[in-house]
Amino acid sequence: MSTLLARTGRQRQRYVDQFRLVAGCIPYKLDKNVEDKGCNVEDRVHILMISTPNRNDLVFPKGGWEDDETLGEAACREAIEEAGVKGILGENPLGVWEFRSKSSQNSCSLAAGCRGYMFAMQVTEELDHWPGQASYNRKWLTVNEALECCRYDWMRDALKHFLLLF
Repeated sequence: MSTLLARTGRQRQRYVDQFRLVAGCIPYKLDKNVEDKGCNVEDRVHILMISTPNRNDLVFPKGGWEDDETLGEAACREAIEEAGVKGILGENPLGVWEFRSKSSQNSCSLAAGCRGYMFAMQVTEELDHWPGQASYNRKWLTVNEALECCRYDWMRDALKHFLLLF
């Protein structure tokens, strides 16, 4: 069993202008069997997505940015907690997206909004056990499969920004 514990609760969460600040990443790995650097990115890159509790969709690991960590630390923590991966985080976010949390998709409240900062993360280690293992399953996908699996437009947009790195 994992000795790592997932953070819970929202008492340490950061908020700006009624938006909950969220950090996450697009975990990826490069296919070592493809030697030709000139080949299509779709043939070289695999994207990791995770299942979500009580739903049939796949998402990228993300969660609240807490007041005792940097934005990058929050993105790395979420990758460990939800996807059970560690890696090399991109120096800068791929972008910033505003969206509604899945629990409040039908709410009219401004407080239900999130401002998400997404990073690229080259995966260097897949943990055998991780804090959210009982709730989240990992799935490696091709770029095209990941684009098709993105339930939310903002995630698809983040993935397109990610692809500009290659």
